[in-house]
Amino acid sequence: MVAIIHAIEQGWEQADGTPFRENFLDFEGARYIESGGQNTGLSDLVENHVEPEGDALDSLELAFSNVETHFEGDFAWAVADTEVKAVVKADKREIHYRGYQTFLYRRVDGQWKVVHTHSSSRPVTDDAPHEHSE
Repeated sequence: MVAIIHAIEQGWEQADGTPFRENFLDFEGARYIESGGQNTGLSDLVENHVEPEGDALDSLELAFSNVETHFEGDFAWAVADTEVKAVVKADKREIHYRGYQTFLYRRVDGQWKVVHTHSSSRPVTDDAPHEHSE
């Protein structure tokens, strides 16, 4: 699970859809949610979100930390803290967001595949670390 998350992290940073195509299950009805937007299907995620970010952002740094994984038979999920830093190419504006990401997995033919993701983040207004709500 964690290895898949790290591959996805690198895919985002390098605007490379390969780790997504290798680790996500492409199925009718697949949806990937990010900060109020969504991509429907794996091709939509890769072609209209992951790969175009290379043209829109410089110095993209994405970090998943405090990854928690949970397993129930052929179903699993992971929750991670996220931090995103980048420079918008169009106007040189620096962005810095923190939030959380959820990954849902299903074991298919002996391999874990991501079937859904949900990300929520907001601009960082100070340098305080993530706060966990209990």
